[in-house]
Amino acid sequence: MSRKYKFHNVKGLYFVSFAIVYWIDLFTREEYLKILAQSIDYCRKHKGLELYAYCFMPSHVHLIFRDQKENPSKLLQEFKRHTAKKILQAVENNPQESRKEWLLWMFEKAGKSKANVSKYQVWQHHNKPIELWSLSVIKQKIDYIHQNPVNAGFVVHPEDWKYSSAKNFQEDHTILEIDEIGFLA
Repeated sequence: MSRKYKFHNVKGLYFVSFAIVYWIDLFTREEYLKILAQSIDYCRKHKGLELYAYCFMPSHVHLIFRDQKENPSKLLQEFKRHTAKKILQAVENNPQESRKEWLLWMFEKAGKSKANVSKYQVWQHHNKPIELWSLSVIKQKIDYIHQNPVNAGFVVHPEDWKYSSAKNFQEDHTILEIDEIGFLA
């Protein structure tokens, strides 16, 4: 991994993106999206996650966050490990999952290619963290996150995407709470 994509400033504000292996469109079912939302909520309440913007897309996640405990790499690693276990359980136990065998086969295939994975791999390993160092860069990344579902053709307006902080910026906190970005007001 290049030096560009590492958490160098443990106190920093970061933009991260991480995807399901093979860019599989996993998050097409509410059940799997709720796992992400509940895990983010838990990390906010118990793990020191400060969340400023997010968007859950069908195959990937975008976050702008800071770790109060000053170990953002560990925080994301724990988040991804926990959500992977929960997602695997949900896929295995979902009688409506028409792609069950294929998904498990793909996760197992991805896991076999990595020496540090015991059986299944759900998430790609990299997070591509980018430290946000100025107000203009922060705004640019928030706009990028919120425009993601619009650019993908899923919605016309960013706030129409259910699993996006664009809703929070419109004072709708029904899915996830986010932390205030006071200096953006």
